[in-house]
Amino acid sequence: MSSTSQAKSKHLPLWLLAELTYDCPLKCPYCSNPLDLGSRQDELSTEQWLSVLSQARDLGAVQLGLSGGEPLLRKDLETIATHARSIGFYSNLITSGIGLTEKRIEKLKQAGLDHIQVSFQSADPDLNDTIAGRGSAYQQKLKMAQKIKAEGYPMVLNFVITKQNIHQLPEIMELSCQLNADYVELATVQYYGWAYLNRQHLMPTKAEIDTAENYVNQFRSEQLRTGKQQPKFIFVTPDYYEERPKACMNGWATTFLNIAPDGTALPCHSAKMLPLDFPNVKTHSLEEIWHYSDAMNQFRGTDWMPEPCRSCDEKEKDFGGCRCQAYMLTGDMNNADPVCGKSEHHHLIERAREKALQGFTSHELIPRDKKHGFTDRDILRVKL
Repeated sequence: MSSTSQAKSKHLPLWLLAELTYDCPLKCPYCSNPLDLGSRQDELSTEQWLSVLSQARDLGAVQLGLSGGEPLLRKDLETIATHARSIGFYSNLITSGIGLTEKRIEKLKQAGLDHIQVSFQSADPDLNDTIAGRGSAYQQKLKMAQKIKAEGYPMVLNFVITKQNIHQLPEIMELSCQLNADYVELATVQYYGWAYLNRQHLMPTKAEIDTAENYVNQFRSEQLRTGKQQPKFIFVTPDYYEERPKACMNGWATTFLNIAPDGTALPCHSAKMLPLDFPNVKTHSLEEIWHYSDAMNQFRGTDWMPEPCRSCDEKEKDFGGCRCQAYMLTGDMNNADPVCGKSEHHHLIERAREKALQGFTSHELIPRDKKHGFTDRDILRVKL
């Protein structure tokens, strides 16, 4: 921490993601959580989380995501949600639905939780449970999604799209309509954490992506033509099929702040893999962390950029792309995101596209499971 050497940031952390725990009852092979999940004993206490939320509100945060792992594993979830409401947050629970009950939904409603987002792995029960690594997961998700809607919450669903389920898009959209969903995110997997280890077997081909996106666009057109009130589908394409990178979280430490279960403060949920000394809320205030820490200031703006980013006329749009992706693929977090067609490492992205054409076998997927013993540093030794 070098508060004397850094100017106070002009940015505000409008969106706070509180990762309450990395523990999860599922073993999804596309999970983006760190490979080294840490210990439950190191997690922030209830009082520490309440302090974090209050400090974040004082800094200007207005939207709160309660996430994990599976946040329902925290017995103090309702206490945290109650505090969030009392200080003016709009709060969103991001859950697998496993561990959710009708009684707990009612308690969360009483606590003032605004929004619940439920994830599915597939519209097919067997495939859903195979990907999730847990039997009967689909039926639990279905039942809880229906109860969430009945309690008056916005019906928000998330389907992580992979090679295993992308052909089921019509069935996925049909299920979303049956559940009277308001918003549905069709999020093609992004390759961090366990998803990176499984990239070759998860990654759809460009033809599969195009077919899926065309189907979504046709559905939208039909919605407009008929005027029917149906879900708003949001199709998110993977970076790997772009020629220009996305601005990481709208720009490094500009609007988004992530607090990991152990209290580490991050500019995005994957940044813990980077060779930076990220501060912790157990020892520093959020104001000091956000405005003055070296880690939060490391990639703010454009002054840090090497070529070709420094001379690029689009640098104010993408800010060099994702620092984690640059680090995973090139070994240097300062490099241009290899997704960019101007990057000298763009061939690594092209190679991944070629490997996606080779197909997959489900048994080759590595489930997210502590027994595998992976750490975040292992990523750099994986040659894909």
